[in-house]
Amino acid sequence: MDVKTHWNSILELLERVYRLREFTWEWLKNPKYSDYWPLFTTQDEWTIVKYVMEILQPFRYWTLWMSKRHTVTLHHVITVYNDMFDHMDGVMRALAKKKTQWKEGLFFAVKCVRQKPSKYYTEVTPTTGMLLISAHILHPFRKLQLFRKWDKGMDINREDKTSYTTQHQEAFLKYVENEYCAKHRRLLVTKPENTPNNNFSSSAMDSRSGQSSYDPYNLSSDDDEYLMPNNVAETTPGRSDRAAHSLTAARLYLNSSPELPQNWG
Repeated sequence: MDVKTHWNSILELLERVYRLREFTWEWLKNPKYSDYWPLFTTQDEWTIVKYVMEILQPFRYWTLWMSKRHTVTLHHVITVYNDMFDHMDGVMRALAKKKTQWKEGLFFAVKCVRQKPSKYYTEVTPTTGMLLISAHILHPFRKLQLFRKWDKGMDINREDKTSYTTQHQEAFLKYVENEYCAKHRRLLVTKPENTPNNNFSSSAMDSRSGQSSYDPYNLSSDDDEYLMPNNVAETTPGRSDRAAHSLTAARLYLNSSPELPQNWG
């Protein structure tokens, strides 16, 4: 039966009915069930069922591909969206000029279905969808390839500021700078007036108060020495360099060719 919260339930229902069609017909041949003969599916109706299954089968692949418990699939979202749009656009092109009633009905149905993901996908922009965009770009097999494909398909020079490639690349670098590099800028530290001894540390204070330490700048163990009262400076050394190196690494990553998977399986 069709279940709204069970993905692919309609496809599974149709596939089972289609597989059992010959057995169902044999069952209906029994004179005891002659009253049900008018209800049996005609050959034309089976053709419609088969056509609908062909439309729905790619969606089962995408939903199963994305439905993982033990691995990350966020970086596939943009690819899946575009594959779904390509599939539905192809179906609509094939049905656009058909005059058969059921084909016109299918065209309208696919058109309505397309509106749902389109509503959400319009939010995936360099302004509002950086989580999905960053996840996609960080996939080593993809990087900026999809956006370059868009530019090529629309005959846009990818070096132009208005190109998809440039817009998404600059948005990604800005996101890295604001969300990651900013945490490694120079950190102003106030020198305490009284220092009990040279062995005093923030961890000792935390253990005494019973609270775990919290470092909003995600300091590594190498940075701890700069927070020791005996070594406090006006600024924490090395953090600007780390931020610059992080941004440089991001640029080098984008400029390198995507890595192709090797020796799978």
